Amino acid sequence: MAGVWHNIVSTYFFVCTWMSVSMAVIMYNKWLLAYYGFPYPLALTMWHMTFCSTVAFCLVRVFRVVKPVNMSMTDYRRRVLPIGLLYAASLWLSNSAYLHLSVSFIQMTKALMPGLVYMIGCFMRTEQYSRKVTLNMAVIAVGVGIAAYGEVNFVVIGVVQQLSSLLFEATRLMLVQVLINSQGMSMNPIQSLYYVSPACLLGLTGPFLYFEFPEIMARTVWNINPWVLVGNAVIAFGLNLAVFLLIGKTSALTMNIAGVIKDWLLIWMSANVFAAPVSTLNLAGYFLAFMAVVFYNNHKLQQMKKAVKEVKSAKSEDDKVDIETSKDQNT
Repeated sequence: MAGVWHNIVSTYFFVCTWMSVSMAVIMYNKWLLAYYGFPYPLALTMWHMTFCSTVAFCLVRVFRVVKPVNMSMTDYRRRVLPIGLLYAASLWLSNSAYLHLSVSFIQMTKALMPGLVYMIGCFMRTEQYSRKVTLNMAVIAVGVGIAAYGEVNFVVIGVVQQLSSLLFEATRLMLVQVLINSQGMSMNPIQSLYYVSPACLLGLTGPFLYFEFPEIMARTVWNINPWVLVGNAVIAFGLNLAVFLLIGKTSALTMNIAGVIKDWLLIWMSANVFAAPVSTLNLAGYFLAFMAVVFYNNHKLQQMKKAVKEVKSAKSEDDKVDIETSKDQNT
């Protein structure tokens, strides 16, 4: 009985830790970019990647807390570099959207992610086309469309940036599956930061030099506390550790369920902390999309259970054959 309670308490602890750190990063980034006087999403993202690369290097190479992955330079260029470049584009555009859109509306648009992953998966032939799933994704899109129609502070450039960010992120997730997981390679978050962060930093350098560097150099008055940026980077790095602990101690499914609760909390926090208006049409549209996402997650869960059951059934049949073979040999 004590073991059961320990598992329950530890699960709730890791879930609450991940949710808290994730929400802190999102709210912190919004405040820093839109309110604090640091409207440089590329510079902020590069700072995050520099900090994460440095800490990951120390953990892997200096303190040897985590072992490196056996990877050649050719594999790095072919497998990791494309993922890092897509990650750079996704982070750049998502942070840019904070300059124009509310946190609540940005969270609502993230309901489109399963549909984008499914669409790209069908194109890359990692997902099988299904009329039922396609209809489900259409409902999600309609729900997000209603939420967008009801958005009070609708800014076209912000919406384009956010949707582009989701598209790049969905493509990145598919490439991780195709280039990393399907090849038998697996990396925990520290290893991922160690390999992906430098590639991401490389992808951000060109846009930063072109878009933000001249403006930063021309700025003469700075009222920025360096510790604010350090704290932001520490929390961003902590989010990766929280993800590692949550998935390692529970499961990815637990994180997905917690993510749904987190989105609703962020909508509430955005409305109260930043006084971002949330209309009834906003909530109605997002609720429709939310229900469709829940239905889709349940569909994927049933597929996973069916696959596990089939594997166990096949293994049971193999064991029976082995037993019968052993009996025949003994007789």
